[in-house]
Amino acid sequence: MFSQPLLYLRTLPSQNKAIVFILLSIFFFSFMGIFIRKSSEDIHIFEVIFFRNLLACLIIIPLMYNSGLASFKMHRPRLFVWRAVFVSLGMFAGFSALTLIPLAQATAISFTAPIFVTILASFIFGEVLKFRRITAILIGFIGMLIIVQPGTGDISVGVFLAFIGAFFHSINLLIVKKLTTHETANAIIVWMVIMLVPISFVPAIFVWEWPSALTWFYLWGLAICGTVGHSFFTRAYSLAEITSLQPFQFIKLPMIAFLAWIIFSELPEYWTWIGGVIIFSSTVYITRREAKMNKSIINPSN
Repeated sequence: MFSQPLLYLRTLPSQNKAIVFILLSIFFFSFMGIFIRKSSEDIHIFEVIFFRNLLACLIIIPLMYNSGLASFKMHRPRLFVWRAVFVSLGMFAGFSALTLIPLAQATAISFTAPIFVTILASFIFGEVLKFRRITAILIGFIGMLIIVQPGTGDISVGVFLAFIGAFFHSINLLIVKKLTTHETANAIIVWMVIMLVPISFVPAIFVWEWPSALTWFYLWGLAICGTVGHSFFTRAYSLAEITSLQPFQFIKLPMIAFLAWIIFSELPEYWTWIGGVIIFSSTVYITRREAKMNKSIINPSN
């Protein structure tokens, strides 16, 4: 049944394979958001986060066991710990936002992560922010204001948490960038979920109640979609440059909006679409601009 599509996929050029993988990752990440919302209808979001990490451990560790213990060795354990702390904070904020505001709005706000990465990199790594990147950041900020519309009333807790989640996700991206210079992909992936289990278990204790049978289904769906989505995502970026795949990320917004409409009867406001397009356009420009700058550093003659 699946042999023909798999055979065809193997014959595709690397760029086309990467596009297929990135689209599959978006598909699974979109359903992950649905499972987060459905799970939180029965148990507290703190428990949802704990079970997402615990079940991910049960899925990932057996799959990577045959890779050999050497591939899991940590050379910079302090960075692993800091990453786990920031990822947990981003997870608590981002997952909570998905239960408080429309899924499409939370998705549009998540597109701000590359903007935060650019700003933080200038402070942490001393990268120079030139006129074009500053302009792109300001355009992204306008997109944020369009989504939030601060003049129409108080900014909701959910919107605030969505931005906090994107901010901590940007810190995670910078740490991963640092880790990849010394650590294996197996170590980066596995140690994150292992460290997140005890961190997320502490707040879950205070709101503990056992999930129902249906909620267990949603939790396993969440863990599987998150793990498979991350696997496809990693595979896609190993086959092609980030600049060529970044535009496809915007497909996540209409996909999430469609699923939220079908399952939760949520219809996103048109301001969410306008702001999302503006933010995403600015992040695509920033990504492409930084890629060109990196190429010029490697090849000064260009």
